[in-house]
Amino acid sequence: MIYVDYAATTPVDPRVVDAILPYMTDVFYNASSVHQAGLTAQHAVMKSRYMIAKHIGSKMDEIVFTSGATEAISLAVLGLFRRMATPERNAFVTCATEHAAMIDVANELKEEGYTVHIVGVDNNGLINMDELRRVVDRSTLLLSVMAVNNETGVCQDLAQLSAIAHQHGALFMTDATQAYGKIPLNVNELGIDLMSFSAHKIYGPKGAGALYHRMRGTVTELKPLQYGGGQEGGVRSGTLNVPGIVGLATAGELALTEHTEESARINALRERFEQAMIELGATINGRGAPRSYNICNLTLPGIHGHELQVQMEHVACSQGSACSSAKTKPSHVLTAMGRTPDQTECSLRFSFGRYSTDAEVSELISSINQAIEVIRHHTTMPSA
Repeated sequence: MIYVDYAATTPVDPRVVDAILPYMTDVFYNASSVHQAGLTAQHAVMKSRYMIAKHIGSKMDEIVFTSGATEAISLAVLGLFRRMATPERNAFVTCATEHAAMIDVANELKEEGYTVHIVGVDNNGLINMDELRRVVDRSTLLLSVMAVNNETGVCQDLAQLSAIAHQHGALFMTDATQAYGKIPLNVNELGIDLMSFSAHKIYGPKGAGALYHRMRGTVTELKPLQYGGGQEGGVRSGTLNVPGIVGLATAGELALTEHTEESARINALRERFEQAMIELGATINGRGAPRSYNICNLTLPGIHGHELQVQMEHVACSQGSACSSAKTKPSHVLTAMGRTPDQTECSLRFSFGRYSTDAEVSELISSINQAIEVIRHHTTMPSA
């Protein structure tokens, strides 16, 4: 199997497994227990909280552990509006190419009676700044734009976006699911008030993530989505997932420590792959914008992505977000970028990662060439 779907999920790094295992066996205690055993688990949580806060330049009490980025997004946006919205400031502004988790939350806000603006993008996937400046005003409570797009890898200018929000007294959020551990993220330097991220995108375990919410200066007050024991400062009740929290922190530490070397190596693999695809006539979606080093979204005219996948059963790639794969609609990301339905059908996402190799890329290029030949041969065969 050639795995080129690292943007969907990653294998757990063996070093992360080693860090997690003790908290699944010997140190299995409830981190909320006040006995000595529970305090041992609590210490692991506190250490992990400290590590993650250091990764993003925040304070420890600004980190809320969740089950992943999807929960963090819902907690941030719904929790903020249900707690802090007023008749004068009740508008939410986001981008047309956001992850489905954010788009669905935006739709929920609309149903609850809040004002929602979905801002478009240009053909490279960068947010339309003129449109954004028209809709962000004194009625805006929150502007949220993802750091790195999960389908194209396009990177938005977070500092510029947060400045626009703050100019009007609004808060700024970013979904950093594809960014944490892959690009530098300092919440103070970038002016981020809320940020969601997840472990399983950076070689950590599934079911673990976090929400950063600013508690200095402009405070982000959140209404909980679930109630119970009052864990995580009363914002997110529930028994803490100690192994997952340790895994998130360890994965983040490894990703940031090894970022310079790893990003250069993976980028070289991605560039080599893209050049081969361009020679086949492919268009690289978002190539004219800043992009993360690991994601390639391409369109091969006349070659439907699903047909290509069928011909390459040994290749794991995707037609967009794994979280939306059950939906039959064309990619909303590519559609927002001006691609036609047929172009979206002819598009695939290939994402490379820590265990991708040069030999795999060579085999992948060869496999795509062979699959295209088969598809074109079948297409041109005369009917009986």
